[in-house]
Amino acid sequence: MPSAFRFTPLFFALTATIPLTVQADEDQAEGFIEGSSLKLHARNAYFNRNQLDRGYRDGREWGQGFIARFESGYTPGVIGVGVDAHAMLGLKLDGGGGHAGSSILPVHYNEDGELGKAPDSFSTAGAAIKFKAFDTELKAGDLFLSNPVIAGGETRMLPQTFRGVSLTNNSIDGLLLEGGQASFTKPYNQSGHRRIDTFYAQLPEGTKSQHLNWAGAVWSGNENIVASLYAAELKDVWNQYYADFDYVHVVNDWLSLNPGLHYYHTQDTGQALLGHIDNNTYSLHFTVNAGHHSVTAAYQRVNGDTPFDYINQGDSVFLDNSRMYSDFNGPNERSWKLQYDYDFSGVGVPGLTSTVAYSRGEVDLTKADASSVAYGSWYQEDGKNAHHWERDIDLKYVVREGDYKDLSVLLRWASHRGSQGYSAVDRDVDEYRVIVDYPFDVF
Repeated sequence: MPSAFRFTPLFFALTATIPLTVQADEDQAEGFIEGSSLKLHARNAYFNRNQLDRGYRDGREWGQGFIARFESGYTPGVIGVGVDAHAMLGLKLDGGGGHAGSSILPVHYNEDGELGKAPDSFSTAGAAIKFKAFDTELKAGDLFLSNPVIAGGETRMLPQTFRGVSLTNNSIDGLLLEGGQASFTKPYNQSGHRRIDTFYAQLPEGTKSQHLNWAGAVWSGNENIVASLYAAELKDVWNQYYADFDYVHVVNDWLSLNPGLHYYHTQDTGQALLGHIDNNTYSLHFTVNAGHHSVTAAYQRVNGDTPFDYINQGDSVFLDNSRMYSDFNGPNERSWKLQYDYDFSGVGVPGLTSTVAYSRGEVDLTKADASSVAYGSWYQEDGKNAHHWERDIDLKYVVREGDYKDLSVLLRWASHRGSQGYSAVDRDVDEYRVIVDYPFDVF
């Protein structure tokens, strides 16, 4: 990898390769009003997180979220103009004093510094202006992003958004090119925006990263292969590079095989606000799909004296062993996973699916860098043979037809346990989640 990532030349080199189609979008424009849509999404979420090793009362919160998303079409012309807008509302149904802090409602601290009751409601709204010409789309404003280096968290009551600029191009069939810059994020359990920060470390007091730049490409020109390359710069913190390859080999109508690889390289850059980082993390998986059954084996490795880190509250951790509670991403950690999925349409219950997984990680925390500005807490004198495991069970039902089509109910349970010496994160935790989603189109 290069010793330093320079976003601007890479970004313009990427966009300079975009071919211009001969026929402008003017002839294909749907119109600002004719091409518009309004979608509503109601999500009811219950989280119960019992931190057994800390002796806390269980963090228990229950809320009802509503998300409205309007997307216009484009005005006629060589350069079409449009607007995307959204509004979100979160209502607290439960989460009193002593039970707050499960992560779906805003965190509030009392004057004595103790965790207090979450507010009864919180809301946010945003918009982005967009331009489209020659299969290229530019958006500026509040964005919903999802790629391996910057992805908004979608697993709580309300989604995470980012404020910035994005550019995508689809001129070549099977190839997506994209890039952009984001300076602020709206976390999933807050109303306001803040500078982008990281999940496993806090920037030193008085410092902040000004923005995150990214550029990438995804190729899916073959129906059995998907591959991607991404590069990102979190200014004065890190450069992060990502590559993946996923292949599906169809043996027959009943059997298919799916090997795949995810790889991240992260290194410090600029002022190195989180200290020295030189981290290579990868995961390999092999899945056998047989009828309504699926079995996956995965292996994951972190090479480096710091953990694999990513954007705070984001889902930009495209690794096989990133589970409901743990990411199995400690310094120099090795982990594996076995997972079984079943589609109950095989026994006459279409829409019902289940997942059972067991993951185990081993790490020598005496090799962690105790002098690291941000990650020194991972060092443990008695952590030479530290290990931990997580057991996950999911059961989901989606209504396939009728008045409540796409209504879904998801039940999730995770149990995490760690050995003596594994104390970089909460060691012994049981977590239960119940999530009811109802998306529907107004027009």
